[in-house]
Amino acid sequence: MLVVRVRLPAPGLWWVLASLPLAVPSYITAFAWLAAWPGINGFWPLVGVMVLACTPYVTIPALAALRLADAGPEDVARTLGRGPVTAFATVTLPQVLPAALAGALLAALYTLSDFGAPALLRYPAFTWAIHSSYTGSLDRVTAAVLALLLTVLVLAVVLAERRVRRRSVAGRAVVATRRAEPVTLRPLATGVVATALAAVAAASLLLPLGVLAGRIVAAGTRPDWPDLLRSTATTLTLGVAAGALVVALAVPVGVLAARYRGRVTGVVESVAYLGHGLPGIVVGLSLVFLSLGLLPGLYQTAPVLVFAYAVLFLPKAIGATRAAVERVPTAVEEVSCTLGRSALGTWFAVTGRQAWPGIAAGGLLVTVTTMKELPATLMLRPIGLDTLATDLWQHTSLGTYGAAAPTALLLVLAASVPAWFLSERGRRR
Repeated sequence: MLVVRVRLPAPGLWWVLASLPLAVPSYITAFAWLAAWPGINGFWPLVGVMVLACTPYVTIPALAALRLADAGPEDVARTLGRGPVTAFATVTLPQVLPAALAGALLAALYTLSDFGAPALLRYPAFTWAIHSSYTGSLDRVTAAVLALLLTVLVLAVVLAERRVRRRSVAGRAVVATRRAEPVTLRPLATGVVATALAAVAAASLLLPLGVLAGRIVAAGTRPDWPDLLRSTATTLTLGVAAGALVVALAVPVGVLAARYRGRVTGVVESVAYLGHGLPGIVVGLSLVFLSLGLLPGLYQTAPVLVFAYAVLFLPKAIGATRAAVERVPTAVEEVSCTLGRSALGTWFAVTGRQAWPGIAAGGLLVTVTTMKELPATLMLRPIGLDTLATDLWQHTSLGTYGAAAPTALLLVLAASVPAWFLSERGRRR
């Protein structure tokens, strides 16, 4: 609320700082905390890490909803004698709450499916227990049972998220007659607000980056550049392959969802969205059983790994594609068809060309999310194939934090690209 409703110096900077923590995976934040305070572990440190990692999932949709909220009803409430706080709580907050709740449910979903942070902080979460059962025993039944229990729990959260998302969509259908202007506070109050926001940004972004940089300097050793470059190339290759596959799968589903609404389309979209709620460790374990049982020759091969990424991240591209296609007026398509173009020709000449920036943004987000994926990569990667995420995991497992720091910084740098794009998109809406 403060970023949108209070006039702050350099307003664009606060949008960026609200989004950039998305560039820091939870396991990198946990790694930074361990590097700074080697003895910490357990529940409360994990809560702190996950709060910092998940805050953008709530703040970004809430900021966007507040920026688009209609200020007219709040003005009416003020003229009827309500105070500013009461008017905001009774009129504007209900417009923002669905988006904020949807973000909170996404944060809960992310927390349930996270593997790296609980493992590094030695907290026996479901994901860590599944991985330990899978790697520590020849009997995989326990891992399968735990994965099934986690899937049921996650699907319950997904159903709740979908219900809240429908409410949020309904709220966004209202066109704002006037957007609220930021208020100007006294210099002291403005300084207090800016300091509080800067403290949150420092804890979630600057602290991990500072610890990583300090570890690199303190280690006093040069990084193994050949191995680091090899892992970077592998990470980029897998990310681009996953992004291309996901875009190819997402375009038909996104176009159906945007242009041909109906029961069948809803079923297709819902099936595609199932991966949204499945933790990477569950998808990885499922594909291990599937490949060993049906196609043993594909076990621990790159195609299976890329397919796992597609299952996990397809919803990200579907959402971007659907939104991009919905912004293209159907009247333009109708004019193209009346001029003699076929439906496919109209797609390439009109709809696809105008929707391409949004589709490409979804593909970029999938590519970078793939670069950060850890549990599915650990389970399905071919022997000898290392990514930046698996390199970081190996170094932290051995306690060699100095060697892990350059890898972590590379991951954060790569992930900052979609976070910056997201902040710019939200600021300009």
